[in-house]
Amino acid sequence: SAPLAMNQGLYNGFLAAGLVWGLLSKDNAVAIKVFFLACGIIAGIFGGLTAKASIIVVQGGPALLALVLVLLSRRQQSS
Repeated sequence: SAPLAMNQGLYNGFLAAGLVWGLLSKDNAVAIKVFFLACGIIAGIFGGLTAKASIIVVQGGPALLALVLVLLSRRQQSS
């Protein structure tokens, strides 16, 4: 339905804004990215459990991969 699509679009817009904020931030950039990527993972799990199982992979998978890469890049920077 149209209201559901609008809600999903708004959610995705806020998620994208948060991730851009994390990319541009000089302070707490990793924490900001981790928070918004965790939100994407949680939303993927919730969507998979309540709407369609494939949402876990389609929405949560890329967020999980990005989270792992953010954490790995942080680890390599501190070495």
